[in-house]
Amino acid sequence: MTSENSTIWCAPANIALVKYWGKQGDQLPQNPSVSMTLSRSVTTTVMKWTRVTGPPVHSFLFDGQPEPLFERKVFSYIDKIIKILPYLSNFNLDISSSNNFPHSSGISSSASFMSSMVLCLLRAEEKISGKPADPLEFYRNASTLARLGSGSAARSVFGGFNVWGATGAVAGSSNEFAININDRVHPIFKTYRDAILIVSSGVKSLSSSAGHGLMESNPYAAERYKSAGENTHKLIGILKSGNQEEFMRIIEEEAMTLHGLIQASSGGPILMEPGTISIIRRIREYRSHTGSSLCFTLDAGPNIHLLYPEDEAGEIRRFIEGSLLQYCENSNWIDDRIGDGCKEKPRV
Repeated sequence: MTSENSTIWCAPANIALVKYWGKQGDQLPQNPSVSMTLSRSVTTTVMKWTRVTGPPVHSFLFDGQPEPLFERKVFSYIDKIIKILPYLSNFNLDISSSNNFPHSSGISSSASFMSSMVLCLLRAEEKISGKPADPLEFYRNASTLARLGSGSAARSVFGGFNVWGATGAVAGSSNEFAININDRVHPIFKTYRDAILIVSSGVKSLSSSAGHGLMESNPYAAERYKSAGENTHKLIGILKSGNQEEFMRIIEEEAMTLHGLIQASSGGPILMEPGTISIIRRIREYRSHTGSSLCFTLDAGPNIHLLYPEDEAGEIRRFIEGSLLQYCENSNWIDDRIGDGCKEKPRV
């Protein structure tokens, strides 16, 4: 096997600011979402390919070990996109993936994995065909294909701030792929950091697919899709203006709305842990005493993302270490920040 038959891509997680919750058709969103791509919470995927004359036989490892359930999802996805990438019918794929953060715990690991794997698949197509794609087309195709495996993965392909879902606030926005909006973001938000407090590293009790399914019978679904569209418009304007006070308001409203929707669904679980609630209370107390621009958001799990500008990093670290780590599993947290998006590493 030569390096010409392999590729390695690293893709970061992203945190949704306006939440995607509810889908239609083939992984299409019911409402637009806005996200911030991270820097240090990364999935690395290595893929090697070998031409075969018979039916292909693929292999998959996660963190160096077999993961049968994960493997089935990966192979099912490959079967799904053969019509889009027909070369897959003629090659065995050896795929190995690893995270540097807890997977399946509500930190967008499906988004980082799927985007990293799709980028491997598209790079392999280029090498096999000998026809490099235009970079803009390459990444837009990656966003589209990643979406078919995990909706939020559409946003992890790009760095900084991104919009996924058709909205009048962004020309060219689409339900099919994400759009990068860094060129309309105020410099203060480009310094933002994300401290991820790991209240629990366990597998979340509600999968993303099951969670989106809950929205089909949620009595507040229609109003939610409307408010998400409105918040998308508002947040895009806020990101451009640099208004941190309004940023905090919308971010926290979106986080609490997400968990409220889950709990209001038939059979919807309570995903916050006691530590989650305690951290939220401490954040609000800290902000009222200091005037800090610190705010929080959550995905569909118990772990909390603290968002704040670079110029508050020292004070926020002291606050985390002095007041919040007691609520984290083994005092575990990830000191992350806004990132540049996916990167290809030198081939093996």
